[in-house]
Amino acid sequence: MTVAIDRATGKRRGDHGQRPGLGQRLKRGYQKHWYAYAMIAPVAVVLGVLVLYPLVYGLYLTLTDANSLNTARTIGVNHIDATYKFIGLDNYADILWGDTAYDRFWSHFIWTIVWTAACVALHYGIGLGLALLLNQKLRGRTFYRLILILPWAVPTFVTVFGWRFMLADSGIINSFLGSLHLPQPSWLEDTFWQRFAAIMVNTWCGVPFMMVSLLGGLQSIDSSLYEAAEMDGANAWQRFRYVTLPGLRSVSSTVVLLGVIWTFNQFAIIFLLFGNTAPDAQILVTWAYYLGFGQQPRDFAQSAAYGILLLAILIVFTSFYRRWLNRNDQQLAI
Repeated sequence: MTVAIDRATGKRRGDHGQRPGLGQRLKRGYQKHWYAYAMIAPVAVVLGVLVLYPLVYGLYLTLTDANSLNTARTIGVNHIDATYKFIGLDNYADILWGDTAYDRFWSHFIWTIVWTAACVALHYGIGLGLALLLNQKLRGRTFYRLILILPWAVPTFVTVFGWRFMLADSGIINSFLGSLHLPQPSWLEDTFWQRFAAIMVNTWCGVPFMMVSLLGGLQSIDSSLYEAAEMDGANAWQRFRYVTLPGLRSVSSTVVLLGVIWTFNQFAIIFLLFGNTAPDAQILVTWAYYLGFGQQPRDFAQSAAYGILLLAILIVFTSFYRRWLNRNDQQLAI
């Protein structure tokens, strides 16, 4: 066997030589991409201060029994040192398997899943229907788009307070139902109607985003595909099923994932609509806020544990969701 030798270096041709160490690779990368590092450094610092540090500190709090009575605080001129202790995973065990686990966690978890599934399904279904209508050649289409996007453009607190006034016992909705001699629900007092009202208000706020996103996806589908399907004898339902839905696949997967994450963590609507007056209508994120800031003593440790559990649930869901999409994409490619 003949081995080619580079006469200049004395090394075998094709021999990669010794791999540089980590420090040398980092130095080379910095010398080559220093401008990019300089550009992202401010963003990295801000994210570290606003996201990474609170996340790490919150994770540490979950391993303690910290509350408003044993944390460091200043009263007048007197400073009281922290006296909370490290307790390991006891907070997680108490939340998931404690004596009051169902009332404090699982009941809110089940309602949060129902809330998220119902809201995202309504967002997507109504948003897709409106997008299909606005994608047609209608007179005054621009005006309709402007009107339908207003609920998304108006600040959330304004929208929720408006709904709160309308859903009051003497509000316009119950007054209208009373004029028709129909039952007048206790929207803000009864648990079932509280949950129904929360889904209704969140649907009102979330449909415009879904509509605009799907409308953009519809306009990106090649019109020749519809013409070819129509020439092959496909009816409206078949064109929708075999052309529109596959054409919206990438957009739909993204907006549904964003919708799940946003709805699962939707704090503003529940809190502004009910405050702390509807314990059975609280989703996990608002219940965590109640534990940390809405009761005495304020339980910082368990509130932080709820936050970590929320993060873990969303990470697991996102991982499975992306794998499911990738597997379907592979099957379609075959």
